[in-house]
Amino acid sequence: MNYPFYIARRYLFSRKSHHAINIISGISVMGVAIATMALVCTLSVFNGFQDLIASLFTAFDPQLRVSLVEGRSVKADDPVLMKLKASPLVDIYTPVMEDQALVVRDDHQYVVTIKGVDDSFASQAKLSQLLYGDGSFVLHADVLEYGVVGIQLASRLGIGAFFEDPLQIYAPRRGERVNLANPLSSFNHDELNSPGVVFMVQQGKYDANYILTSLGFAQRLFDQEGRVSSVELKLTKGTNVDKAKKEIQQMVGNRFQVQDRYEQQEDVFRIMRIEKFISYLFLTFILLVACFNIIGSLSMLMIDKKADVGTLHSMGANNDDICHIFIFEGWMISAAGAILGILLGLLLCWLQQEFGLISMGNSAGSFIVEDYPVSVHFDDILLIFLTVLVIGWISVWYPVHYLSKNFL
Repeated sequence: MNYPFYIARRYLFSRKSHHAINIISGISVMGVAIATMALVCTLSVFNGFQDLIASLFTAFDPQLRVSLVEGRSVKADDPVLMKLKASPLVDIYTPVMEDQALVVRDDHQYVVTIKGVDDSFASQAKLSQLLYGDGSFVLHADVLEYGVVGIQLASRLGIGAFFEDPLQIYAPRRGERVNLANPLSSFNHDELNSPGVVFMVQQGKYDANYILTSLGFAQRLFDQEGRVSSVELKLTKGTNVDKAKKEIQQMVGNRFQVQDRYEQQEDVFRIMRIEKFISYLFLTFILLVACFNIIGSLSMLMIDKKADVGTLHSMGANNDDICHIFIFEGWMISAAGAILGILLGLLLCWLQQEFGLISMGNSAGSFIVEDYPVSVHFDDILLIFLTVLVIGWISVWYPVHYLSKNFL
């Protein structure tokens, strides 16, 4: 066994001649443990919110979306897309035509996103979880076209799940300039009737801006007959999404891009990753301050063990060996604090998951979830443990070398 490490271990667990040294060592361990516990809990809460948002998007966003890298639309019968449709990886293939239009209802008018889909969309998006109202999800029937409106948009338009008068939809014609004498002549116009339901994803991006309708309606409205803006895929059961994404990307080539759910919401998740990283940096700085307590503990220990150091010198130990003893001592204090802090953090996360110790607010029903969500990720725990060890090593290396020259 490495004797500096062996002696450091004996010093850590042995009773010191001055009881204050044991107290300061305990305080050092607890300081590191509390900072470590804060890291575990904070990063787990960020993970919880990220998983919560991902679960909300899951009901509306497809597992994979295939769209053009350049351009707005592609022929619906493009050979690449037909090959993709026939792929055994794909369970549900949903062509989409999506663009912006103007919706008018009495004195209300808003620019919205019209998303035209075929009938397979209901199975692909599990809309039964999102619909509210006495009607049913219908996109078209005979000569009528229906529009399923986001719940926030319905509120803005002053309508409910069912509305008698159809919504007036306008979209600029392709390749035409606005006729100032008769502006409406430069727009395509159509109507959407009510199927008696609205949808709610609990995300403003969709609930306040989207209208779902039939693929044919959107193609006619945007002068894109026979074309699609993207294709949404639901993979066959048991298929690994990451592997399927790579295979499909190779299948469709560089002309198309394949995005999973996280990439479809890149802006949201990028902001959350940045916030999580900044919180990690701040708490790491607090951890560094907590590690300074170890320096006080080591300085008193070095004074207390001055006689032992003289004995070790007489037995042939050099200054580097003596430094290593106290560096290992500081490192073991950091490791003990890290292990204790991680265990306490995991315990608090489990208690929060099971019993909801900390709620989001006092008003029931004001938030999507009542209690702060937490989700423990193994890679975060490993990162925290390594961070504590590195910070602990850095914080004691120079002070130990400096103190050894002045006290030993």
